[in-house]
Amino acid sequence: MLRNRKKRLQKFFIIILLSALGTSLVLFSLNSKLDLFYSPSEMLAAEIKPGYRIKLGGMVEIGSIQREGTTIFFVVTDFEAKVPVSFEGVAPDLFKENSGVVALGYYSDGLFVAEQIFAKHDENYMPPELARQEPK
Repeated sequence: MLRNRKKRLQKFFIIILLSALGTSLVLFSLNSKLDLFYSPSEMLAAEIKPGYRIKLGGMVEIGSIQREGTTIFFVVTDFEAKVPVSFEGVAPDLFKENSGVVALGYYSDGLFVAEQIFAKHDENYMPPELARQEPK
């Protein structure tokens, strides 16, 4: 009877150990794919490690968009703080001044370098093609 109890206890601890190992692997995997969202005020107040990928969200400041070849420079603001952003590539169609934007990238040396830009719109959005058409 004592031998059976020992075997059951060993099996129990092995199951607990394997479950803990599996859970830690899943959490580690999820953590490496996690991108935190910050507004400009929150991002400047937080101590973000260099090379840490984040999402920066806010409004594109009026008069801040400058294009140099395929690089776009603009300023994201939450009307309290401003963060300069650079983006290499083609911006979405909805990207414009005084419009919402979410940029995915890295912050270093006072400049946010975006890998992707997601333009946002409000609940009253109408595609430009439909907005140009007059009702009959």
